[in-house]
This record gives sequence, C-alpha cells and structure tokens, in this order.
Amino acid sequence: MKHFDALETRGTQEREAALMAALPAQVANAQKNSAAFAEILKGVDAASITSRRALAQLPVTRKYELLERQQAQRAKDPFGGFSSIGWKGMVRSAGVKRVYQSPGPIYEPEGHAADYWRAGRAMAAAGFESGDLVHNCFSYHLTPGAWIMESGAHALGCAVIPGGVGNTEQQLAAVADLRPHAYSGTPSFLKILIEKAAEAGQKLSITKALVSGEACPPSLRDWFIQQGVQAYQCYATADVGLIAYETAAREGLVLDEGVIVEIVRPGTGEPLPEGEVGEVVVTVLNPDYPLIRFGTGDLSAVLPGACPTGRTNTRIKGWMGRADQTTKVRGMFVHPGQINEVVKRFPEIIKARLVVTGEMANDQMVLQVETASPSDALALKVAEAVRDVTKLRADVRSVVPGSLPNDGKVIEDARSYK
Repeated sequence: MKHFDALETRGTQEREAALMAALPAQVANAQKNSAAFAEILKGVDAASITSRRALAQLPVTRKYELLERQQAQRAKDPFGGFSSIGWKGMVRSAGVKRVYQSPGPIYEPEGHAADYWRAGRAMAAAGFESGDLVHNCFSYHLTPGAWIMESGAHALGCAVIPGGVGNTEQQLAAVADLRPHAYSGTPSFLKILIEKAAEAGQKLSITKALVSGEACPPSLRDWFIQQGVQAYQCYATADVGLIAYETAAREGLVLDEGVIVEIVRPGTGEPLPEGEVGEVVVTVLNPDYPLIRFGTGDLSAVLPGACPTGRTNTRIKGWMGRADQTTKVRGMFVHPGQINEVVKRFPEIIKARLVVTGEMANDQMVLQVETASPSDALALKVAEAVRDVTKLRADVRSVVPGSLPNDGKVIEDARSYK
C-alpha cells in the first residue's frame, strides 16, 4: 500500500524538530484567538514551549471542560471560547464551514481546509486509492463522523456514496448497482451488510474498509478477511480528528503527522514512559481549533520500534479503555487525581492503585502501593494522607515494585455491584 506523503517516512529527529518548531506558534495562536485558552494559558510564554518537557508543564484540558464552558457561554459563544473561528464576525475571519453536535451536547467547528480532519492518511494506509468509490456509512446527521471520512476520501481523489446509517436494504441495492470497492463506517454495520447480502444471495463488491467508532477485535478482523474484505482501523475523535491509524503491518496504530501525542498518568498531566498504559493527550496543530493538551479520556500505550511498512512515526497500542475512573464510595466521589496527590507526598511510592471492594453500604478501600522500603510507619502516614485528601478511610498494603498491573488503572472498582 502506498504512503500518503513523504511526511510518513521522514526521520524521527526531523519530525520531532518540525513538531516542536510548530508548537510555540500554535500556543500563541490559542492564546490570541481562543478566549478559553487565553484564560487557561494565561501567563505562559508561548515562545518557550519548544519541547515535550515544556509542553508537559501546561495544564491538560479534558472533554468535560469543553462541555462546561460551552454550557456556560452558549448564548455568547457555542464553542465555549475554544474555537479560533466562528460566524457573525466571531474571532478569525475565515469562518466556520459547518457546525456539528456530538453527545453532551458538545459543538465542534469545521474550517475550510481540505481534509480538515486529516483522514486521508488513514484511508491511504487502508488501501484506498484515487478513483475508488467509497460507500460511507457513518452518520451524516449532526455528528461529524461521515464528514471526517468523506473529506479524507476526497483528499485521495475518491468518489463517495453518502450511505449514512440504517436503511440496510436500500444501501445493499445501491451497492449492487454501483459496485463500490471501499467502505467507511463502523465494523458492526459492515458485518450487517455482509450478512444481509449473503442472506439475499448477493456478493458484495467491497474489498477494503476503514472502520472506526467502536472496537474491531482480531476475531472480527479475521472474519472480514474470510469474507474477502481487508478492514483497517483508525482512531479519531470529533474534537481533534485523526489521532492514529492501522497499517498493513497490523501492529498497533501509527500516529498522525498533524498531532503531538502524550500518554499521561490518568488524573494528571504527568507523561508516562514507553509501554506504560495511560490517558491519550493530544495537541492539535490545527489553527482553527487549537486544542492544547486535550485529554481524550482514552487509554493507550506507546509501542516500541517502528512500523514495518516504512512509516517512522510513533505507534500506540490502540484503544485500551477509558481513563475516567471516578468512583463513588460511601457517598463520596474518589478521583484518580486524588490518588496521585497522595502518591506525590511520598517519594518512597513508585506506583499506587486503589481497589474498592465490598457490597452495598459496606465499601472497603485498599490502597496498594509499590515501594522498595515498606514499613508500618509508611503505611500509617499514607493512610492518613488518603483520609486527608478523600475524606475516606483506607487500608494501605505495600507490594513489591513492578507487581501492579500495567493497565492504566489508578482506581479499580471490584465491588459486587457497580
């Protein structure tokens, strides 16, 4: 499969230098043209943000903050001050091309740049080529999913059937008549199309697919292959667009060239080393919607090495769950950030995991801490810190370094009810 452009195969040092060179201007753009980031990044010297270390000092903005600001400012600015473009003379003059509504509701802008969400790169990795006819089965109603894929298809020179969702029989009729070779949409709807076609004695013309929006486990991927369809996944969100995409190597997902991705400890902005599971935090080099250190709420981890296809960008494992592990215990909410606040008080602690067990009205909390120097005195002090921070009692249990699971969980709810 062909590469989308030369950016995918450039040297890692060249890429890092280019990303870090673009970062100060994007921070400055966010401060100047986004009212929200003017407040969030107040006092930050944009010119000094030229490294990942410097970037990691900036606050993480999470999705719930988008919603809160949008709800508070809806009459004045439906984007909550995060967009640098708008309509009615708002902000920069380029203006909004479309406005989308995602669950929340959260409103997202689309600017006028071609392939605005950069999906063309993922489609090229999935084998889509100029001249292909793509049957696009993401929703065209309010949410941007279909438009993300359509703009990527157009960037490659593909034509698009705007299939949308539902109306399976009508869509199968269109596929039978027009014979597209490519599909974009959820893996579950592709499976439905294949099965319904088989029931009707119809052989689909589709041989390649880019799927997203839900999990596509290896068993389903192999089932698609048995049906004659090579399906590849991409990881994208309505806010930031393409984050990473699958290649023919089938080894994790390669990061997009237009984003800076960090994996941080859930509940914090602290970057984690390669291989550690944490929250995906994205800085987008999009001048229209300059999200700086945007916490997606998704868990993943960096894979070692480079992709065998020749793409040199960092790879991640793909979606590994959600980072928001806020748990209610005895009527009180406990957040991952609180556990990390406790850990920071004790340099002896390498890593910690709060395990909540018990039954209704009899919740029990045990904070497991990795430490090379366990002692009763340390356990007592840590327990006091837990109570100070969370207002709840917890037992503290020391475990040997490296024994806690590498799954990104700071809080594990193991109760018999949830």
